[in-house]
Amino acid sequence: MTINEQVRELVERLRAGIFTSEAAVSQGIVLPTLQALGWPVFDTSVVIPEYSVVGRRVDYALCHPKNRPSVFIEVKKVGLSEGADKQLFEYAFHQGVPMAILTDGQEWSFYLPAEQGRYDERRVYKLDLVERETQEACYRLSRYLNYENVCSGSALDSARRDYKDVSKIRTVTRNIPIAWEILLNEQDSLLLEMLSDKVEDICGYKPSLDECGKYISEISQNRNAKPFVASKLDSTGKENIRSKRNHQGNGVFYFEFNGDKKLASSAREVMTITFQTLYENDNSFFERFAARKHGKKRRYLSNSMYELYPGRADLVESHSIEVARGWWLGTNYSRRDISKIIALAIEVYGMNNNDRIYFAV
Repeated sequence: MTINEQVRELVERLRAGIFTSEAAVSQGIVLPTLQALGWPVFDTSVVIPEYSVVGRRVDYALCHPKNRPSVFIEVKKVGLSEGADKQLFEYAFHQGVPMAILTDGQEWSFYLPAEQGRYDERRVYKLDLVERETQEACYRLSRYLNYENVCSGSALDSARRDYKDVSKIRTVTRNIPIAWEILLNEQDSLLLEMLSDKVEDICGYKPSLDECGKYISEISQNRNAKPFVASKLDSTGKENIRSKRNHQGNGVFYFEFNGDKKLASSAREVMTITFQTLYENDNSFFERFAARKHGKKRRYLSNSMYELYPGRADLVESHSIEVARGWWLGTNYSRRDISKIIALAIEVYGMNNNDRIYFAV
């Protein structure tokens, strides 16, 4: 299988939430990808699993010459790679390995541990297989991880050139104002929480996320931003009807599955109904959804309520709900975030041609 075919197949399986454990990521994503890139994955003197480093183990050591590591790969469960770079860097420093890769199967971060700066500043490139175009994903994997390129040294040379490329600085500078506009227009939940917390610091009273969202919407309106638009999705998860709602949030909340329409009093209730309905129709849905990458630091759904808000124990009790026995859903999100979470749930659920789903938040 070519790397192009491999990436396309992996993206489909990642979207379906098939990889539910670290072992599944390792055997179902990493090894097939290495094989597609030319690595002799069955030669354990070249691709060494569970490589021992000062009493601990790194998941894979890619070697050239044999038994001499050139690349370390650390594997994590989908969505759980946050913070694992420190451990990986320690492994690489001890062995003098010039390139290190951290992956959860969906995201691949390529590092040069010997360069200067924080861990994230020594990352050459971060590749998201689901978000990136297939051509770009194949190019980056081949550029940094192709067997022949690693053996010849060109992979490391390419990574070093990319690291020093000053065009990255220009790209970041150009995209800062774009990112800020997106944060304002999409009302990212972390931004709303920061605003809410700061108001509480100033006056002692904590506004709701919706109140913060209204304020940011007003700012966006003044900057000629588009008014909030709620979407109804069809069975493919794609938008097929758009219903305008003003930034005060007037309108009807509902979730409809195959003609069974359930009204709700809030966007959060629509999200809860969505998850419960999809689970009732497919008992594997929660496990597959939990296997998908969620927010930057949060899990939208987990079998442990404390994983929903890492470092924010104050939110656990008041902003989580048990949607099924042993499964907890976080509810401290803006309407825009809830709309995205529902769309992701529909994508993971997957439907036959007869299923029809609509919602309005």
